[in-house]
Order: sequence, then structure tokens, then C-alpha cells
Amino acid sequence: MNNKEGKNKFELALTIALKLPGVKVNRASFLKKELRNYVSKEKINQAIKSNTIEAEIDLHVLDKVAKKIISKRTTQTARTSFFAGLLGGFAMAATIPADTLQFFRVALKIAQELAYLYGFEDLWIDDNADSEKVRKELILFLGAMFGVGGANATLRLISTNIAKQELKKLPRQVLIRNIYLPVIKKIAETIGLKMTKDTFTKGGTKAIPLLGGVISGGLTYISMKSMGNRLRLALESSVDKNYTREDLKNDIQDLERVTGETIDIQYEAVESESNDVIEEASIEKEEGF
Repeated sequence: MNNKEGKNKFELALTIALKLPGVKVNRASFLKKELRNYVSKEKINQAIKSNTIEAEIDLHVLDKVAKKIISKRTTQTARTSFFAGLLGGFAMAATIPADTLQFFRVALKIAQELAYLYGFEDLWIDDNADSEKVRKELILFLGAMFGVGGANATLRLISTNIAKQELKKLPRQVLIRNIYLPVIKKIAETIGLKMTKDTFTKGGTKAIPLLGGVISGGLTYISMKSMGNRLRLALESSVDKNYTREDLKNDIQDLERVTGETIDIQYEAVESESNDVIEEASIEKEEGF
């Protein structure tokens, strides 16, 4: 399978997974439920109105809640993947195995929950699973979870104050075409190829139902836990107040290696808005993202 085929396979899985029941996370309800034992109602309401970072909720609290969520979701994934394995893996779509779709369903839930914990705004304001902005943001989170090169650096570039200030001086279209879209495309290709490899590797166990369920659940537990922690650390670093211009330069160099583009910026502070890159990328009419 080549990169284009891998990307197409991933896009199909993402499209189907986003339509599964329970995949969307209600941001306000989630923050109320998960933070109520740690901070005041006033803080929670402020976090819902703006975000957890502006509400000045301690990062140690966010980290504790994030670890709890990863543990809970990981256990759920292993259990449901076991039953998908017993079904032979093809109950939900002829081309995408059921346990693969379930895996993405839970990964997407973890991605949303961790993103909301670490300050991202509501993805579902328009309640539209087909929104390009929503899809690209979720793909970026999945990229961090799968450890795809450039995903963490891109998260920091759209999240940290210094990065948003410095990158504001770049023409927006340059930032989108030279950084954001190439990274999104690479993530889709990488995950698509990994899906094929992992599905093929695990497929041989499905002929023996009980063995298939045990292996499927075990592999899912191990991989989802590490994926959740990768995203947690990436999001944690994206709100790090100690993030410096030197860190930004290192992230820029990392992205230059990943994208093959030269990113030329002059480092001096200017004011910025937070979501410009994703907003603009959502209306880009570029082939293959």
C-alpha cells in the first residue's frame, strides 16, 4: 500500500468513526464532571466560558485528571476490543474491521477530553462532524497520539503564546501551506499505513475467536495507554509557560525537517489570535489537504 492509499484508508476510518454513537464529547458537561472534585464551581464556569488555562486551573490538577481519563478509557477500549475480536473484526464495515473503528472511536474521545482539559475550545459548536476544521484538529491530536513527526511541534505552534506571537508575522497562507497542511497530510498517510500493517498482523488471530479477542484486547490496552500519554505530554507542553524562543526555534527546525520547507521568521513579540491557523486551513482548497 502506498501513501495515498494509506491516507484514503485512514480518512475512511475517521469518517465512519466520527459517526459512531457517543464519539462526540460535550465540553461543558465533561469539564463539570471531571473538575468538580478539584476546583470551585466558579473556576469550572470560567473554564467553560473561556478555557482551563485562562481560568488558571493548576496544571498538576489537569495532569491528574488527564491520567485518570486515560486509564478509564484504556480499560474500556480493551474490553470492547475483546468483543470486536470475537466477532471476527468485520461487524461494522466491510473494509474497516470493527475493532479498528472502536479503537478510533475511543482514541477520538480521549483526544477531545484531553484537548478540553488543556485549554482547547469546543470542537462541536456547529455540531458538524464533517467540518474540515474539526477533522484537521482531530487528525493533529491523533498524530500526537501515534507519535507522528511534526505533530507535537505543530500543536505547540498553535497553542503557546510565544509561538502564536512570532508566527503571526508570517503570511498566513505560508504558515498553512508550508507547515500545517503538510503535517496533517503526513499524519493521515502514516496512520493509514500503520492501520494496514497492524490489521494484517492481527488478522490471523481472528480465525480463532477466543484467542483473537484476547490478543486484540491486550494489544489495544497497551497501545491506547501509551498513545493517550503521548497526547497528554504534548498538550501539557503546549501550555507550558516556560516555553521559550529557543524552544520555538527547535520546533521550527523539527518542522523544517518534517516538511522539507524553510520557515523564515524574525523573533520579536507581536499580538496574536489563537485559532487562526486551523480556521484558515479549514477553507484551503488544496489537493490532498
